[in-house]
Amino acid sequence: MDYSTNFTYLILGGHVDLQHYKYVYFMITLKVYIMIICFNMVIISVIYRNKCLHEPMYIFIAALLINALFGATSLYPKLLTDLLSEKQITSYELCLVQAFCMYTYASAEFALLSAMAYDRYVSICKPLHYATLVKMHIVRKLIFFSWFLPCCTIGTVTVLASQVQMCKFKLNKIYCDIYSIVKLSCKETSLNNIYGLFIFSITVFPPVIFIIYSYIRILSVCLKNSKNVRRKALQTCLPHLFIFIIFSVNISFEIINNRLESKQIPHIIATILSVDYVLIPPLFNPIIYGIKMQEIFISIRRLISWKKRTQISF
Repeated sequence: MDYSTNFTYLILGGHVDLQHYKYVYFMITLKVYIMIICFNMVIISVIYRNKCLHEPMYIFIAALLINALFGATSLYPKLLTDLLSEKQITSYELCLVQAFCMYTYASAEFALLSAMAYDRYVSICKPLHYATLVKMHIVRKLIFFSWFLPCCTIGTVTVLASQVQMCKFKLNKIYCDIYSIVKLSCKETSLNNIYGLFIFSITVFPPVIFIIYSYIRILSVCLKNSKNVRRKALQTCLPHLFIFIIFSVNISFEIINNRLESKQIPHIIATILSVDYVLIPPLFNPIIYGIKMQEIFISIRRLISWKKRTQISF
């Protein structure tokens, strides 16, 4: 039997249980997306407008928030359209593009978090060498490769996924991901699975190991210093570490849910868990940085005060 290698469309079957309250889900999703855009743009604008924040640590934060906007935009516009549509259909090409964007976002997130861990590690463990080891051209290179390398590796995975021969055209998800696309194949996909695991191992494990190592070293240095030094170090490191833990837990839920596909978990819960990594980090990262990072918090307060004074004068 000859199977078509190029379906012109795919059905997103994960919307079945969402249709009963689709307008409620639409309003919630729209509000979340607007909040993500507003919260992230505020912090990015504050960092851009204030020259005192043009330091490596804050530039990495801005890059992380830009990546969050990229990841959210990969999901929410299409999701909002599907929630109002009678049939949740996407073109095969658009499905591959969405999968590429969301995987790239996740890979870049780990890379940027590891770059931020490097910045904090040098700042606390090797403060005398900070100006040498974390120059602006090094920061630019780290940010560039945090996006460039995921684009290359995920691009290869996406190209391989586009070559599979499929005999099914229904994804049991509310968005496209490469693993689900490959599972539609009726033929051998060992190459895709092996390469996918290889890419996962080089894009996730090295950053995670490096981040854990960095914070162990930071903690050991903090314990040897005065209480004031520990307080300042923890003030800058805890937001990064907290965000790393949140993202790692969320991405783990998605991987486990994707691989195991447990029938015991209610579909709506599984659906929410599947989008957590594009929901919680983009929504809470700017809040955490806005509150916990003193310089950003002060800059936001100044901006709000300036706007109030401007409105009063008019």
